[in-house]
Amino acid sequence: MTRCLRLQISTPQQLLLELDDVVSFRGEDASGCFGLLAGHEDFLTVLQPTVLRWRRASGEQGFCAVQGGVLSLSRQVLRVACRDGIVDTRLEKLEAGVHRAQQTQVESGRQARVEHVRLHTQAVRQLVRYLRPAQGIEPPLDPLGGQHERSA
Repeated sequence: MTRCLRLQISTPQQLLLELDDVVSFRGEDASGCFGLLAGHEDFLTVLQPTVLRWRRASGEQGFCAVQGGVLSLSRQVLRVACRDGIVDTRLEKLEAGVHRAQQTQVESGRQARVEHVRLHTQAVRQLVRYLRPAQGIEPPLDPLGGQHERSA
């Protein structure tokens, strides 16, 4: 029987993948591409943004796109911890999934910036109302719950 690696890919929120029959694995760190086979010495590295690739004992290939992460191989258990990852068995589908994730991330960033500007504008308007109250209108309550006295 062929010796196999156990592969686990996880994010802080979930376990993306767990396989017991991986015969080869490829990834990329700061030194370049590397490959791991069953029987490899223990190994620890920081991954670059890359597509991880593996082959199972059945011959089936798998792929996972990661923005980076930490890879450890200990006692034939290969663990990848990453912030986020997209897993698929076909590169074409993986590429489409990565593009969708990037678009979602760009849109989320855009929405966050719009919300930031909205809150900033609201805070500035509140400061202006506080510092220059309109004639005949009482100034707003201070943070401690009382009213400010007007200086004449």
